[in-house]
Amino acid sequence: MARSIPVNVVDNPALCRFIMPAIVDRSPVIAAVSTGGASPVLARLIRGRLEALIPAAFGRLASLAAEFRGEVKARIAEPVRRRQFWERILTGPVAEMVFAGRGDDARAALKTALESDGDAGETTGEVYLVGAGPGDPDMLTFRALRLMQQADVIVHDRLVSRRVLDLTRRDAPRIYAGKKRADHSLPQENINALLVRLAREGKRVLRLKGGDPFMFGRGAEEALHLLRHAIEFEVVPGITAALACAAYAGIPLTHRGLARHLHFVAGHCRGDVPLDLNWQALADPDSTLVFYMALANLDEVRTHLLRVDLAGDTPVALVESGTTNRQRCISTTLDGMVRAAHAQRVASPTVVIIGRVAALASELAWFTPPGAPQPAPLDHGISTYG
Repeated sequence: MARSIPVNVVDNPALCRFIMPAIVDRSPVIAAVSTGGASPVLARLIRGRLEALIPAAFGRLASLAAEFRGEVKARIAEPVRRRQFWERILTGPVAEMVFAGRGDDARAALKTALESDGDAGETTGEVYLVGAGPGDPDMLTFRALRLMQQADVIVHDRLVSRRVLDLTRRDAPRIYAGKKRADHSLPQENINALLVRLAREGKRVLRLKGGDPFMFGRGAEEALHLLRHAIEFEVVPGITAALACAAYAGIPLTHRGLARHLHFVAGHCRGDVPLDLNWQALADPDSTLVFYMALANLDEVRTHLLRVDLAGDTPVALVESGTTNRQRCISTTLDGMVRAAHAQRVASPTVVIIGRVAALASELAWFTPPGAPQPAPLDHGISTYG
């Protein structure tokens, strides 16, 4: 110190001439967090929260702004209008294009907005097709959470949990577009038209879907409709029910020596039309089958699989309301799964997992919802837990 050389002594602020802050690096954007040496661990925890909130592509957005800064200043001389222009650019479609890795599109959109003296991009909004996961808000992606908090209106499905909805903007209107068997609050064609209308009103529309938008969620149908009507959209994947419910029930969907293949199967059909599936291909003892929306057709699934010689003692797990405080896992067999579902009054949403890996649930189950009873075998060989 006598020679004016900066010194940092770890965990001893009194001997330090400078302090090392916790850095959030989104170059050229840099944020530093310091507690003045009072609690380096707290500074690290704060940095962790900032890392989660600030997209990794923020640096690319800053670089794009720097590229156009001089041109924007020359074209929009009034400071207030220039500030408003940058606020729209940095929080609107241009920013989302950057975050989605569409740098060229973002550059073109910014140039178009500038050539219109900052007025372009206001008349047409955009749609975010976002996967809300299986119900637990802790499983949302960072991008999903960010879009949920900036959208102007929310169009959500039946399987989006209340805890997830509570994370959306409080002042954003919510439109329910849920579906269940024989009860569609809005036909799909009406939902498609609604998304287009809202976007053309200049709104940022959050289309919030349970699980993943492209996994039996009809997200692709909506995306194609938006594309045909020249509406900007982006797709944010979510954790699909098969992965989440299986993990929370302690079931590995693939496992060496037990399952080398994995099939995701839609287990519902329209009206009285029978399930039209390649049952022979599904009846592979080395595979795991995960049926979505199959409760109403469990007897048909059982009958077809037994008919193509899948063994009746093949393990089955019925995972109801997976990842939530209402989760139950009913362990049974292919022969007994219909009886088990009736005996336990299993309700939707439930995924049906068929295959040797389902037997591991009794050993690997780690998640016990608050207030859930302890695992207990039933008299007819069925067990419930979680």
